[in-house]
Amino acid sequence: MTPPPARRRRSGANGSAPAHNLPRRGAVRRAQAITTYGVGSLIAVDHESFVVSGLDGADEHWSTDEAPRIHERRLARILKVEHFRLPPASDEHSQDGIRVRRFPLMHSCPECNELRRHRDFNPPPGQSVCGTCETDLVPSRFVIACEAGHLDEFPYWHWVHRAAGRGTTAAGQCGGTLRLRTSGRSSSLRSILVSCSCGVPEVSMEGSFRKKALKDLGLSCRGTRPWLGTSVPAQRCSLTPRTLQRGSSAVWQPVLKSALSIPPWSDGRADPLAPYWSRLRDLSDRSDVEMCLKVLFGDECPVSVDEVMELLAAEQEEDTTEDGERTFDHHYRALRNKEYERLRAGNDERERSRDEQFICETPLGDPTALDGIGVTGPMLVKKLREVRALKAFTRLSDPDSISETNEAALSSMPLNWLPAMEVRGEGVFLRLAEDRLAAWENITAVARRAKRIRTAHRRVMEQRASDPTQVLPSPATPRMVLLHTLAHVLINEWSLDAGYPAAALRERLYADEEMAGLLIYTATSDSAGSLGGLVAQGEPERLAGTIRSAIRRASWCSADPLCIESEASGTGGTNLAACHACVMLPETSCEHNNILLDRALLVGTPEDPDLGFFADILRH
Repeated sequence: MTPPPARRRRSGANGSAPAHNLPRRGAVRRAQAITTYGVGSLIAVDHESFVVSGLDGADEHWSTDEAPRIHERRLARILKVEHFRLPPASDEHSQDGIRVRRFPLMHSCPECNELRRHRDFNPPPGQSVCGTCETDLVPSRFVIACEAGHLDEFPYWHWVHRAAGRGTTAAGQCGGTLRLRTSGRSSSLRSILVSCSCGVPEVSMEGSFRKKALKDLGLSCRGTRPWLGTSVPAQRCSLTPRTLQRGSSAVWQPVLKSALSIPPWSDGRADPLAPYWSRLRDLSDRSDVEMCLKVLFGDECPVSVDEVMELLAAEQEEDTTEDGERTFDHHYRALRNKEYERLRAGNDERERSRDEQFICETPLGDPTALDGIGVTGPMLVKKLREVRALKAFTRLSDPDSISETNEAALSSMPLNWLPAMEVRGEGVFLRLAEDRLAAWENITAVARRAKRIRTAHRRVMEQRASDPTQVLPSPATPRMVLLHTLAHVLINEWSLDAGYPAAALRERLYADEEMAGLLIYTATSDSAGSLGGLVAQGEPERLAGTIRSAIRRASWCSADPLCIESEASGTGGTNLAACHACVMLPETSCEHNNILLDRALLVGTPEDPDLGFFADILRH
């Protein structure tokens, strides 16, 4: 990654600094550029700290020269973009990289203890050291952020002068110099002391993380967005910011949206039409479509009129939602519904071209091997492609718990692309037996446990939100928690039985009133992605043995009886009987960050064995 060029820096014929002349500060993998170190996130490189720059801007934009295009029409449609791009490479072979800007600007010197902006230390060019002490500067440990995604410096001057009362003097006008030191007595906030040479009493950082700490100082959010550069004006914001540690996960959480490539879009034939699709989808008459294609491509059109009409019909069908709802959530749910239908229906390899990116077939084995287990309809997904796009990001709040209005944008102006990664691999799809599932969901004890998880999840989301009334409903229904926990125990079992590392497998859940299925697939693009070993686990005889083994393994945890009898576990009690010794996975493998889990819904409890959906397996 590279920081943006300094202002007034000029070189080259066009007066701009060539990207390869910018100093480099470390490297990240491309996948991390949308999952960990995406736009707006803070990244520590050695003893320095930076914020990843936005997608646009005069000097600090992401370079697209080394960012190949990715096409996935179904996902592009609901995200309202034309295409996606891989993040710029940032290894030693790349000519450019991801641009970053120094943040926070407040630094302290561990030698003289002065606390001031980075430039005020007069560091030598390209270095981050105190110009007087020649000691490495330490970036501020604390920043402030609000739920609208704004990010700013911690108001040290206001904090140390708070005893003098509100509004006595503007920040910095006392004429003093701030200092920061640690008493060394402990690692708590009480040991971090801030003072000013103007003579006000020295204060500690204790209490700065209170929800209303900054509001009590009379401060409100300034609406700053440092990832977009200084040329972008601040937004008006009425929220109260909160103090965070610079390395906290709450500082930046990605809003990731993904889609599987399924027919009729999965063979790549529609990719050449991507720049013109917004024009084509407004046409309904075949003759108009034919005329438009002739104008755009002449006699060299890469797609026939019949194929274009088929694609238009498929998109229109997916656009139709119940009750005429056209929100993003409804469109995203419709996207999942279509995937579920296609996974159930299959897509035979013998009937498809070599370019087909979705091959899903019925197993050849005897399906009666799964009778009595509660699982049905396994499908072998021999080839799949998933595109994961970074739509936006949030601060302080879980991306799944807030509305789109609190999502921070990746750029200051609308763009026709978003950063994304594509994964090619294989997987196994299976469904729960609907009649057995319906009877199980009506058990009072089952509904009671799911309600406890849902209530705890709602409470956590409301505690983190500035406006609890805007929190979205929790998805923790009995079938969702059941499917989620089943996916986790199957991934753990396959990591032991088939040799896959758990981090190389990923779940994709299909859980609502009309769906009860799960897809477990390879989530990496390396050699563990498509060797055929996972598909082999989906044959009915082997799958039945895997499920029995996974359920028996889940019936006992090394933390029992504390785990199985737990009244609440996980963050804010959003899990029940679930811990790292039994069902939790690497977070990259889980769609819900290891919450909304309860293995008691799989295997029952000592007091109520019939509570478990798979309790019959443990009786035989």
